Amino acid sequence: MKALVNDPRFAATTFLVVDFEGLTPAGRPAEPIEVAALALRPVGDRLVEVGRFEELMRPPADVPVTARDVQLKGITQQMLSTARPAAEVLARLDAHLTAPPYRLIAHHAFTEAGIIGRQAEHCPVLGGTPLLDTLRLAKAVVPGLRSYGLDGLLGYYGIPKPAGRHRAMPDVEVTPQVLARLLDDGCADGRWSTLLELDAVAGLQPSRRPVPEAEQRALF
Repeated sequence: MKALVNDPRFAATTFLVVDFEGLTPAGRPAEPIEVAALALRPVGDRLVEVGRFEELMRPPADVPVTARDVQLKGITQQMLSTARPAAEVLARLDAHLTAPPYRLIAHHAFTEAGIIGRQAEHCPVLGGTPLLDTLRLAKAVVPGLRSYGLDGLLGYYGIPKPAGRHRAMPDVEVTPQVLARLLDDGCADGRWSTLLELDAVAGLQPSRRPVPEAEQRALF
């Protein structure tokens, strides 16, 4: 990662790894029920945590938690009954973002872009921040994998699967390990040495429009 740290834009950026867990009601966009974010700053030749945020979100009353949701995520209707709604939670997260520039990091970032875009009036900083997609980075660095899902990359790099996989914070905590390996491998291969080159490979501009339903389901 040393080549990237020498890039002034990369060195000045706070990277916010973000993940949502959500419900996918038929015929409607995904409804987020949990968000986690991990703020990372370049220090030396690595990314160091400088802050974190985690909170459940209460979905609309007509979007129930199904048995499959409970089995996969371990989040029950009762857990969500006293949570704040998504608009309020994302406004609380946005209030922490007072020292730009930022870059959001997410695995299969179309989903995060769609959720944030639909809530952008409540989280304008998040809503206006470009994303980097670790899935796209992986396709550039390790072509030909059978799966580019998070589990597939954890297996490829020999990174242990976290307890509580498919909850937002465990997924956010493990994603920087994958990110660091991808950045190192890309630097070693001469694929990138600047933030601009990372954006060219895996950048995604903020979205204020819902993404297709099939793409939303890919994360959840």
